[in-house]
Amino acid sequence: MNELVVIGVIVVVAIIVIALYNALTRLRVRADAAWADIDAQLKRRYDLIPNLVETVKGYAAHEKGTFERVTEMRAAAINAQGVAEQAKAENMLTAALRSVFAVAENYPQLRASENFTQLQGSLAEIEDKIQAARRYYNAVVRDYNTKVHVVPSSLVAWMFNFKDREYFELESPEEREAPKVDFSS
Repeated sequence: MNELVVIGVIVVVAIIVIALYNALTRLRVRADAAWADIDAQLKRRYDLIPNLVETVKGYAAHEKGTFERVTEMRAAAINAQGVAEQAKAENMLTAALRSVFAVAENYPQLRASENFTQLQGSLAEIEDKIQAARRYYNAVVRDYNTKVHVVPSSLVAWMFNFKDREYFELESPEEREAPKVDFSS
C-alpha cells in the first residue's frame, strides 16, 4: 500500500511539473511571437523611412545633417540586438524622425504633396501598430516573468533555466509619444 501512495505522489508531482513546464514554455513562445510582431512592424517602419527622407530632402536639401542622422539611427535600429539595445535604438530613431518632421513643417509645398501625405499616413499607421505590438509583448512578458517568480512554477523555472524576459520600454516620457506626423494645419 505504501508503494502505491509513493507512486501516486510521484505521478501527481510529475503531472504538476509537466503542467508548469508547459505553461512556462507556452508563455515563452508567446513572448517570442510577440517580439516577432514588433520586429515586423519595425521593419515596415525602416522600409518607409528612406522614402520619407527622400521626399523631404527634395524640398529641404540644405538640411543634410538631419537626414544623415535619420539614416544613421535607422541603420543602428536595424542592427540592434536584444530588447534593451532595440529600445535604445528606437528611441534615437524616433528623436531623429522628429527632426525631419520639424524641418517639414517649414515647407507648405511639402505638406501639400500627395506623396508626403501618403507617407505620413503610412508612418502614423505603422507607429500605431508598433505601439499595439509593444503593449502586447510587454503584457506577455509580464505574465511570463510573473510565472517565473511565483511558487510553485518558480521551482520548475529554476530547474529548467527559464529566465526573465526584458520589457520593450522607452526611456523618457517624450519618447513614449509617437513622432508627430500631422501636417494638415
